[in-house]
Amino acid sequence: MSSNRGVVYVGQGQVEVQSIPFPKLVNPLGQAAEHGVILRVLTTNICGSDQHMVRGRTTAQSGLVLGHEITGEIVELGRDVETLKKGDIVSVPFNVACGRCRTCKEQHTGVCLNVNPSRAGGAYGYVDMGGWIGGQAEFVMVPYADFNLLKFPDRDRAMEKIRDLTCLSDILPTGYHGAVTAGVGPGSTVYVAGAGPVGLAAAASARLLGAAVVIVGDVNPVRLEHARKVGFETVDLSQDVSLADQIAAILGTPEVDSAIDAVGFEARGHGHAGSQGEAPATVLNSLMEITRAAGKIGIPGLYVTDDPGGVDKAAKSGALSLRFGLGWAKSHSFHTGQTPVMKYNRALMQAILWDRIHIADIVGVQVITLDEAPSGYAEFDAGVPKKFVIDPHQQLRKAA
Repeated sequence: MSSNRGVVYVGQGQVEVQSIPFPKLVNPLGQAAEHGVILRVLTTNICGSDQHMVRGRTTAQSGLVLGHEITGEIVELGRDVETLKKGDIVSVPFNVACGRCRTCKEQHTGVCLNVNPSRAGGAYGYVDMGGWIGGQAEFVMVPYADFNLLKFPDRDRAMEKIRDLTCLSDILPTGYHGAVTAGVGPGSTVYVAGAGPVGLAAAASARLLGAAVVIVGDVNPVRLEHARKVGFETVDLSQDVSLADQIAAILGTPEVDSAIDAVGFEARGHGHAGSQGEAPATVLNSLMEITRAAGKIGIPGLYVTDDPGGVDKAAKSGALSLRFGLGWAKSHSFHTGQTPVMKYNRALMQAILWDRIHIADIVGVQVITLDEAPSGYAEFDAGVPKKFVIDPHQQLRKAA
């Protein structure tokens, strides 16, 4: 095997499917990585985080091979790999982690200390995340395979559930992490900001954790309609009615126990203010307003340190005008940062395999070919209620 194709960011809001080098068992510095494997990619998903780069809202350079949500079949093993074999189907956490440093041993795999010379934390196909080649491709290399990879226990059962299992690499653990860090439990009332795939995954996770009521807010009417169809309460933030009043109309009180930010730094204002452009801190400020005293706020939504497209000088450096005094006065807890996928993915795999959660239906999974990836990016950017899953070898189509 020597040929490979992948989705490449070419700048100016565009991606292309191009020929790229076949992966080798080396790290981004060119050093041998015999602890790694090469995967034939089975599924690889388009993520909202990818869209931030494609829109030019990060410092990503053209030529970057995209993709950090990967599920695949092992076709080549490094000599140091001990617990896996060729033919295994595995889920790849989007965090690249060594399994050996202090943070990895403490289950903070999102901020591994050994996979990125520039900062803590690594990821595939992402700006400033260590230079690891992305997985929106036919083949990809995964390092530290014994530690990183989650093997599916039964191949046939995995293929039956692959539309759901593909969500284990990022979106479902990320939504679950948002719900867990927001303190969701049995009987909780929960507000989720954002009806995109991560928001819906967070809402589904809150329901899995026993929430009594889950409310999802957005300005996109099509996404809100989908959220209602899959069983969640909704609030329309394009209306000139305050978030607190809309929540009160559902719950009888303007507050919730737990809140989750699944929007991130490209947030827009509510009502008519939304037509006036971005308001990067608006989600976090609104969550502090509607979360009860001593409540928790989970923040899986992405915030960056460098945003070339920021609305002002402060936003360009990731500085937000937060009403932090309000959060302090209400004794709120906040949790931010990359999701440590391995903390949750095995348990969530079991929930999928035993039909406790049907995440593909909830987030609107639609399988596309590798050549359809550019149109998938365009549709996703337009706000369709779908989670695009690329099938590079059309193996899902053959299985069906």
